[in-house]
Amino acid sequence: MKIITYNVNGIRAAIGKGLLEWLETTQADVLCVQETKAQPDQIPILDFQQLGYHSYCFSAQKRGYSGVAIFTKKVPDNVKMGMDIPLYDNEGRFLRADYGDISVVSVYHPSGTTGDERQSFKMKWLDDFLDYVIDLQKVRPNLILCGDFNICHRAIDIHDPVRNAHSSGFLPEEREWMEKFFNSGFIDTFRYFHQEPHNYTWWSYRANAREKNLGWRIDYIAVSKSLENRLLSASILPTAYHSDHCPAVLECRG
Repeated sequence: MKIITYNVNGIRAAIGKGLLEWLETTQADVLCVQETKAQPDQIPILDFQQLGYHSYCFSAQKRGYSGVAIFTKKVPDNVKMGMDIPLYDNEGRFLRADYGDISVVSVYHPSGTTGDERQSFKMKWLDDFLDYVIDLQKVRPNLILCGDFNICHRAIDIHDPVRNAHSSGFLPEEREWMEKFFNSGFIDTFRYFHQEPHNYTWWSYRANAREKNLGWRIDYIAVSKSLENRLLSASILPTAYHSDHCPAVLECRG
């Protein structure tokens, strides 16, 4: 089972940059997308269908904002849109597909970069999200959480940890939450296989940051520890240029 997560920063813009042609070459079984910035009727599901993918989209009420999607070759046994928490579901941040004993989630964590109000919202979301997935594991124990977490876990995950020590996305309280999250029973699949530095999934559009590899690793595929013996490989794909993010990949036994 090959699973890819990708914050596309606007799915229509990404399609215009060759997303569909790229997807055809990936042989992905499941593509989890974040920040679609589109309503379901604005996503060309027929184009995905021609590539063999069934489409499931969960959009924000606000047009042109947030939104998650799952494109999958296999029809899921069940699809769950949202967390039944209107505060977050109105922003289209959580979508789950169940396949046998495995559940794949596309999740888009809020950003706190626009000010104190959204940073407070982000911290509340993080606590509520962790409570939710821990409860979810009681009925769906094998979770694969794919998405933009908008946090660098450790200094190795950011190009300049000193200058960014007080930046949203690398705040001490955010990093503490990530530690708590992984210690609660989840595996960072990329770090499970790769310990080397300079691996990032997001770069600013400014100052040629991507060309210089001045990035942040904020996109993750995290899995329940119960799936550890099914993990085969993990990678990131920095040469995919459809967004300011790049995809992260997990291959596992289904």
